[in-house]
Amino acid sequence: MVGIFLTVWVRRGLRRCVHNVRVSTVGVGAMGYIGNKGSVSVSMSIYQTMFCFVCTHLAAGEKAGDLHKRNADVQEIHRRTHFTAPGDDIAMPRDIYDHERIFWLGDLNYRIDVAYERAHELIAAMDWHQLAEKDQLKRELRKGRAFDGWTEGVLEFAPTYKYELNSANYVGDDQRGGRRTPAWCDRILAFGKGVKLVRYGRAELTMSDHRPVVAAYAAEVEVFSSRKLQRALTLTDAEVEAGSVVAAAPELDRPGFEAS
Repeated sequence: MVGIFLTVWVRRGLRRCVHNVRVSTVGVGAMGYIGNKGSVSVSMSIYQTMFCFVCTHLAAGEKAGDLHKRNADVQEIHRRTHFTAPGDDIAMPRDIYDHERIFWLGDLNYRIDVAYERAHELIAAMDWHQLAEKDQLKRELRKGRAFDGWTEGVLEFAPTYKYELNSANYVGDDQRGGRRTPAWCDRILAFGKGVKLVRYGRAELTMSDHRPVVAAYAAEVEVFSSRKLQRALTLTDAEVEAGSVVAAAPELDRPGFEAS
């Protein structure tokens, strides 16, 4: 993929609990397959819970029809993302929605449907709520046209695109560079039960025309305990044996003993 890069980092103590790491890539750029737009996805298990991380760069643009292209990119990435299971293991997830905890991140390129001047007025007033009402992705989420059932944190930070390099100024602040309405192009979404958002914001790094976003989540995982399983099996065996004894010798007086 061109310009799409995804890494998953884990603490050293957690490394032994990570298994079944697989990767899938999808290109949805020019002619529907070129890798300047598309996704890189990682599937992995943490303990006994399956996670999927999807990093994407969707269709750009503010023109009529560009929103539809972004939604179409999302659907195409869902359709064509497949993870090969080792040894054709049918228990392993093959598609994105086969996973229990899913995170989708990257330059999703959704724009804000508001005039350039009005956008800057709201940014200057730090009126993120009113600005977010015009955000394309928030609207698509509400209407279920893209990312139906997914969740995102509240946008309580300035739009992350488009900045002048090494500057705190948006492109267009200097009118010689042309005008472009700022937008929250960079997003992080989650899908699945047992996922709780802790923090959602942006980092002030100026080396790009984007500002990176950061999200912290708490995710539940299923942990297999061989000790508890062995204890449960032992208790089950004991109950079966006790039940057999009582059934075989009903005439015995066994005060205080119950078989369940």
